[in-house]
Amino acid sequence: MKIYDLSPEISEYMIVYKNKIEKRPKIKVTRTLKQGANESRLEIEVHTGSHADAPYHFIKKGKTIERINLNKFMGKCIVLDFTNIKNTITKNHLKNLKLKIQKNDIVLLKTKNKADKKFNPDFIYLGETGSEYLVSKKIKAVGIDNLGIERNQPAHETHKILLKNNIPIFEGLDLSKVKQGRYFFHGLPLKIRKGDASPIRAILVK
Repeated sequence: MKIYDLSPEISEYMIVYKNKIEKRPKIKVTRTLKQGANESRLEIEVHTGSHADAPYHFIKKGKTIERINLNKFMGKCIVLDFTNIKNTITKNHLKNLKLKIQKNDIVLLKTKNKADKKFNPDFIYLGETGSEYLVSKKIKAVGIDNLGIERNQPAHETHKILLKNNIPIFEGLDLSKVKQGRYFFHGLPLKIRKGDASPIRAILVK
């Protein structure tokens, strides 16, 4: 069995969405061994690093993170290599793959995004037609190797298409060391009351 760690390290220097410094985690030492034990406090936005978006993120009456069945965050997974795509992943890109998406798959989209050393506003994203196609395939969840699954969509169409169909979205994954193929995915969220999202420790098992 081989385990692939898809989660970036949480630190005060990590890449954050749109390079907003105020979104970076804050880690503060609150106690040291001289005081009895090493202890610290972590202040973090729930959409930081590898995380899962709940329907409530964009859907008014959507499920919050703690109300989603944990089955949605683990299961058979397909990693699709779109590192050749320069802009938008569409229905045609997904439909014409030799490796076919199956019902209840967790679909992870590998792009050239991970090559960026800082936030790139022109990142590769999943378009509306791609989102609609994934819904039609009755997938369990979808993820991408960027801090956002959509880009410059005023009405957040990609998010809404997926979330209104109760398809959680994994963002901020590191798929750089993973090849296209089939795996088993684990990405359990924290049990945050009324949470719109949660950090996850995402892994693939082969």
